Amino acid sequence: MSAESCFHCGETVAQADLNPPRYPVIYRQEARANCCAGCQAVAQTIIQSGLASYYEQREKPADRASPLPDELLQQMQLYDAPELQASFVKIEPDEVREAALILEGISCAACIWLNERQLMRLPGVLEASINYTTHRARVRWDSRRVQLSQILSAVAAIGYRAHPYDAERQDVLHQRERRRALTRLWVAGLSMMQVMMFAYPTYITAPGEISADWLGLMQWGSLVLTLPVVLYACQMFHIGMWRDLKRGRVGMDAPVVIGVWAAFLASCHATFTGRGEVYFDSVSMFVFLLLGGRYLEGMARRKAGAAAESLVKLIPAFAHRLDAWPADRTTSETPVGQLRLGDVLLVKPGETYPADATVLEGQGQADEALLTGESRSVSKQVGDTLIGGAVNLDAPLLIQVTQLGQETRLAGIVRLLDRALTEKPALAQLADGIAAWFVAALLVVAAGAYLFWHWYDPSHALPITVAVLVISCPCALSLATPAALTAATGRLARTGLLVTRGHALEVLAGVTDVVFDKTGTLTFGRPQLLDILSFNTQPVAELHALAALLEAASEHPIAWALREDREAAQLSVSDYCNHPGGGVEAIVAGQCLRLGRPDFVAEFCRMPQPETLVGWHTEETVVCLASEDTWLAAFALGDKIKPEAQALLAELTGMHCHLLSGDASGPVEAVARQLGIASWQAGALPADKLAYVQQLQSNGRKVLMVGDGINDAPVLAVADVSIAVGGGTEVAQAAGDLVLVGGLQAIAEGWRLARQTRRVIRQNLVWALGYNLVALPMALVGWVTPWLASLGMAGSSLLVVLNAVRLAGTGKPGQKRGE
Repeated sequence: MSAESCFHCGETVAQADLNPPRYPVIYRQEARANCCAGCQAVAQTIIQSGLASYYEQREKPADRASPLPDELLQQMQLYDAPELQASFVKIEPDEVREAALILEGISCAACIWLNERQLMRLPGVLEASINYTTHRARVRWDSRRVQLSQILSAVAAIGYRAHPYDAERQDVLHQRERRRALTRLWVAGLSMMQVMMFAYPTYITAPGEISADWLGLMQWGSLVLTLPVVLYACQMFHIGMWRDLKRGRVGMDAPVVIGVWAAFLASCHATFTGRGEVYFDSVSMFVFLLLGGRYLEGMARRKAGAAAESLVKLIPAFAHRLDAWPADRTTSETPVGQLRLGDVLLVKPGETYPADATVLEGQGQADEALLTGESRSVSKQVGDTLIGGAVNLDAPLLIQVTQLGQETRLAGIVRLLDRALTEKPALAQLADGIAAWFVAALLVVAAGAYLFWHWYDPSHALPITVAVLVISCPCALSLATPAALTAATGRLARTGLLVTRGHALEVLAGVTDVVFDKTGTLTFGRPQLLDILSFNTQPVAELHALAALLEAASEHPIAWALREDREAAQLSVSDYCNHPGGGVEAIVAGQCLRLGRPDFVAEFCRMPQPETLVGWHTEETVVCLASEDTWLAAFALGDKIKPEAQALLAELTGMHCHLLSGDASGPVEAVARQLGIASWQAGALPADKLAYVQQLQSNGRKVLMVGDGINDAPVLAVADVSIAVGGGTEVAQAAGDLVLVGGLQAIAEGWRLARQTRRVIRQNLVWALGYNLVALPMALVGWVTPWLASLGMAGSSLLVVLNAVRLAGTGKPGQKRGE
């Protein structure tokens, strides 16, 4: 940085302030001047924190800093209030909290590095990761050791601003970046058109037809018009190259920058001396084509990765709250951020549920497609749960808020997607490594091409070298894998399967065995009424209503199963008595009745147990209903298999399916038999499940584990790839590489899409490598001009991205089985 520039922000420092330096900081044993106290304070904080290497890594000076005003510090302290944090902070066990923040002032990878290390230096900060593309930060901290206001202040102390994530603010940043990209594109485009006007006459006339004066004038005009392209429109390439060089590597921007400057400087030399060829038209044209390709590529990538952003925007800004319900049904417009647990809201047809809630009044249909992948509308009635972000389709509902902010199901989905998108898969890292070596080799080849052509035909040396540098830039190679994975991740989120680890899709495509837990995975995980056996001529519906009446006051899972889908009989009940472990007893319409285990009822009824009960549903739980004089009915309750389970197993063709469960052998064998699963194990403890999967892996199998309980967490973690059922425990979800929030059919679609993604990645890699293998020799022999080389490189990168975007389509993934 020059002596006349502020050490931190680069603004001009008055000459009088330089001797001695005003607002000085000591950097490498030398006093450096700053323009103001704000920049001095920020620079001192960075250096004293051991982060001075930031000044070596950054691509451009930071924004001018200013001392934090007292009211800003007071505003930050307000974020420590639990009520304010409810909308954007996730509270975990042991006072651990997690928040999504948006950072302002991020301009390069060095900014990411600086902020992450500044945050991790704070005692109590457990994790801090920042996504360079979105500028979103995920921060986890122990609230007993550090407060959110201290985290925000630490970011502000080094010249940046952190705020709770706001989708509208994020849109503003995206729009700003888009305007900058368009401005660069327009500058290059206008320059290209004007320079081509000067170059065109030289193409259509014979040598000597244009006088030297006019030719020189056109060349000088072309030089002036090309300057904005080289100095401004190419800025992103310069920044990228400088960033890579400071990290000790040669990136994909290096060939572009070298090619642009080589052609531009050679053209300037020809203009100054009047000898040689000028390539101003080629420079402006291939910069325009490169910028155009990158702009389209960026649009395609944003479309592919828009899943998380679209989910964030589902929650509306306002809700209709009934402040005095039920006495008064007047509604008031209330910001969603001011809602509290227990608030009663009115949701009109076509509106979005602002939070997780239960239905108090009304009946209607909800569209949960974006959240669960279920395309059909879901019926909602009194007592049903509602997911914040779903759409109320056809009737007004009164709902009561049960979860808000970061505790909602939608917020959990967004957190999982954020984690997946910040991880870089091994295949993408490998491609980046190959690209880096390829660029280094390309520079050597380009140097060799220049030397050869300079010896053989000097007039062709420069254009051929520029064409070699530009046409073989491995942008497509580096985009091949991440573009496909990003598109597939967004697609799966819409089908109800969330990718939470970067490697999940790569591994899922190659699994050979899938191991299912039973309860809560292939079955509903709660008792349901399967069958009713009547011992007299009384209608089954009446017997069911009688059982529902006896269980009306119980919260036992069996009582819930007997009451489900059945109104209790309208009869008087008295002397109700609950016998724990046995059943219930009461006087109904003057008659004493018992409902419970067969042996409990047999002790009560004078008549012997009916013979038809022997051997009836031995694999399920059986409860009986009887009076003192006669047996009335028996009810078989069991955990029903999910209706889509059979279809899922039919879709997993070519895979070996296994069933592991801690349940008794009877129910496990019954489920395995009904679903056609040959390999099953009952009574499996967590250690047994772990050993089972490890045995499969020792035989060279690639295992997918699907489970939902706490006891599934160890085996989910050890499997090659795992899917945690979204309705399961948080422990299981944390261990899963993917989380299922929709129906079981999403697993089959995820497997198909993973295989399709693998095909697309292979296609992209083959195209990227094949393109370079063909294009490089063509450029070396002089068959490709510089502008045509830029068109080829931009087209290659765009083709790779567009091929990947196919994975983000709205239809079903490809049905192709073989690969």
